[in-house]
Amino acid sequence: MPPLPLTRDIVLIGGGHSHALVLRMWAMDPLPGVRITVINPGPVAPYTGMLPGAIAGHYTRDAMMIDLVRLARFAGARVILDRACGIDRGAGKVVLKSGRWLRYDVASVDIGIASDLPDVPGYDEHGVAAKPLGAYAARWEAFVAASNAAPQLTIIGAGVGGVELALASAHRLLAMGKTPRITLLDRGAEALQGVSPGTRRNLVAAMTAHGVSLLTGVTVAEVLADAVVLSDGQQLGSDFTLSVAGARPQDWLTGTGLALTEGFIDVGPTLQSSDPGIFAVGDCAHLTHAPRPKAGVFAVREAPFLLHNLRAAVSGGTMRRYRPQRDYLKLVSVGGKTAVADKFGLRSGGAWLWGLKDQIDARFMAKFAAFPAMARPVLPQPHALGLAEAVGDRPMCGGCGAKVGAGALRVALATLPATGRVDVLTGAGDDAAILRIGGQAQVITTDHLRAFSHDPALMARLAAVHALGDIWAMGADPQAALAQITLPRLSEALQADMLAEVMQAAGAVFRAAGADVVGGHSSVGDELTVGFTVTGLLEGPVLRKSGARPGDAIVLTKPLGTGVVLAAEMAMVQPDLTGTDGLMMGEIWAACMASMEQPLARAAAILRERATAMTDVTGFGLAGHLWEMLEPAGLGADLSLAALPLLPGAEGLARQGVASTLAPSNRVAVGWQVEAVAGPRLDLLFDPQTCGGLLATVPAEWLRPMLVDLTRAGEHAVVIGHVTAGPGRIVLR
Repeated sequence: MPPLPLTRDIVLIGGGHSHALVLRMWAMDPLPGVRITVINPGPVAPYTGMLPGAIAGHYTRDAMMIDLVRLARFAGARVILDRACGIDRGAGKVVLKSGRWLRYDVASVDIGIASDLPDVPGYDEHGVAAKPLGAYAARWEAFVAASNAAPQLTIIGAGVGGVELALASAHRLLAMGKTPRITLLDRGAEALQGVSPGTRRNLVAAMTAHGVSLLTGVTVAEVLADAVVLSDGQQLGSDFTLSVAGARPQDWLTGTGLALTEGFIDVGPTLQSSDPGIFAVGDCAHLTHAPRPKAGVFAVREAPFLLHNLRAAVSGGTMRRYRPQRDYLKLVSVGGKTAVADKFGLRSGGAWLWGLKDQIDARFMAKFAAFPAMARPVLPQPHALGLAEAVGDRPMCGGCGAKVGAGALRVALATLPATGRVDVLTGAGDDAAILRIGGQAQVITTDHLRAFSHDPALMARLAAVHALGDIWAMGADPQAALAQITLPRLSEALQADMLAEVMQAAGAVFRAAGADVVGGHSSVGDELTVGFTVTGLLEGPVLRKSGARPGDAIVLTKPLGTGVVLAAEMAMVQPDLTGTDGLMMGEIWAACMASMEQPLARAAAILRERATAMTDVTGFGLAGHLWEMLEPAGLGADLSLAALPLLPGAEGLARQGVASTLAPSNRVAVGWQVEAVAGPRLDLLFDPQTCGGLLATVPAEWLRPMLVDLTRAGEHAVVIGHVTAGPGRIVLR
């Protein structure tokens, strides 16, 4: 049975705790016909509860981060790495900082709060906000690594959060043998409002034991690079100034027209705002029926109610009512692996409470570490011989349009008749065919991508860059493009929206390249496929794959590894962080997308002036495309394995055994011509690339000035080896 059409859009604005839980629960029981989207500035989102432990050094960074990209893949959701800056309620659109907009039928806001001090002079330049948490954690780690033997810290805000982070900071620095001076400031007459007197005494005693000073009844007048100036003129030396001073809503909410309380979105028992189509949860929401302090426990408890009500809103169901508990257990860590507890005015403390807090936090994060295995389709019985082998044991990678292998392609192309037209100068065999129209040489090529992301705009940008690669590789200037788009089954409204997204995103890429999209063809199928037929004009001589000469340097303009990264993301691989420099899958994927979206225009314009041969590295991998350049003339190549530029995380994923479905056929096609020691870097030589870089051979006398020009243009070009006279082998040393 073909996939059911999508008819409704749910958009989750922000990757907060509630939305993360909603995505996980959605994966276990998706509602047919609904497209779900999550918008977040970064690919990972921090878990609030583990922040003090991470600051204290008890947890690594990855332990407190939720991988939203991996979670979205599990949920079948599209993830948009951007920041919301408005909601056009009349048009039913979420406005993004990039200028893009997304339609919604139902939206939910879970964007947390900020703790910065925008009205304090110098704070934006020299201060650090505890929220958003991710930026703070990164700034803290950099400070710890570079701090001197007696660092000075000032923390603004002496509530529970400020005290907890002051104690965590002191513990970390003391454990490193340093003697920090930490000062905690509060404008109130008394610190630690909202906890019992006994808990307050315990925490003040812990501050004394850790050497943390407390100043109350003071106001910050200015933040300098190395000091904090108080309103009475007193100046405190400060190498790291942190604000934990209360909860500030994000400014753009005021422009939504929603009912707000002190800038926070008013919601009732169903978690709906004054606009029934917009929900809000977590710290950015104000519960009008039962006001509560800003605490992560409420966001977690809201998640199942939000999920139910989002589903009801797009299916005509009945809403559930959320009523928060009157009080909650506050577990406050005090630097080391010990904590104090406070609830209903009762208090206790000890190492066992830190253990309890650690268990609660670990249990929450475990929900996003290992996802339940989803059932694979069962083959019908009986079935034809070879069906199980053709289906395979892993999802088909969408990179490079999920193209066929080099061997099958060569067989097919061998059946093409030779061109009989004098104005068709070359046909299949190079990156693009060459035509002559009057006195003008023109190149023409076509390429398409099967969707490997649920984001149609991203797929359109990548497909455009990918198709343009052949034009640039021939040394031509892009001229015009025809689109070939297959849309999945959608309602009429979603169909119009997706087609508009694709054309707008692709049109921007082609316009920037100097080309026009002049038409095309659309159809409906089982999945999104985006392709373009592109023409280009040659003002100078054509630059072919052949033409390399012995002694030429071999230059590559983009890192390798897109096939491995795409395969890992689609299979929801959990990377071994020791092999990926601590990067999570979402961060690896985001870096890969950024590289793929980079057009080749600037590099091509420089390389075509002096290169003897050039191509773009795509589906057949570096080895396959290099061999196409060398084989006709019987040339060889000496390459440096160490010099190969690789995408972040790609080598670690390859070491884990991750590979694209096209990699084995790439190895079969040219692996017999490659001499190298086995390992992940060799494996990446056969990795199929999508939107890969240019591969050019450059005479030695032009190499240095060309590299200088490429660097000045912002292109990261790398010399990976040189061409040899033969025998025809690719040798890696």
